[in-house]
Amino acid sequence: MAFSASRSERISRTKVITLNAPLKRVFPLFGPIREKEWAAGWEPQVLYLTTDFVEEHMVFKTQSHLGHEPDFTWTVSKYRPDQAFIEYTVFAPERLWWITIQCREAIGGETTKAEIVYTYTGLTEKGNATNEKALETMFRRDLKDWEEAINHYPETGERLEPG
Repeated sequence: MAFSASRSERISRTKVITLNAPLKRVFPLFGPIREKEWAAGWEPQVLYLTTDFVEEHMVFKTQSHLGHEPDFTWTVSKYRPDQAFIEYTVFAPERLWWITIQCREAIGGETTKAEIVYTYTGLTEKGNATNEKALETMFRRDLKDWEEAINHYPETGERLEPG
């Protein structure tokens, strides 16, 4: 068996955010189609979907926000709406990563806790370096940007525009 001269590295980060709406109202917003309602700049190009919003094994593409990579290919690798859980697997030529989101209703049912985990694996040395930059960029504000944008949407019915 031949092994690559470079070593794949895996890095991960987790954050729990608090959403000011009931679970049944906010969990659907983590699907790739409904995310457009609250995430400025999110424009997935759906390649395979047999329902209106989300299903396990749907496939879509997005543009890289790092500028030097081709489009990312995404799949909903796990979707358990009855457990308020979704997992994405994302592919790029030199790296791949998983995003898991587990929502739980907080005491009283008026708020939701969402645990978000990003796990990156480099496929090359360049992929390892890109993953470090991507993780740092994603968690620059410790996902407070997600929390603010998602909380803004149920309150106003509008997307929070950056700036």
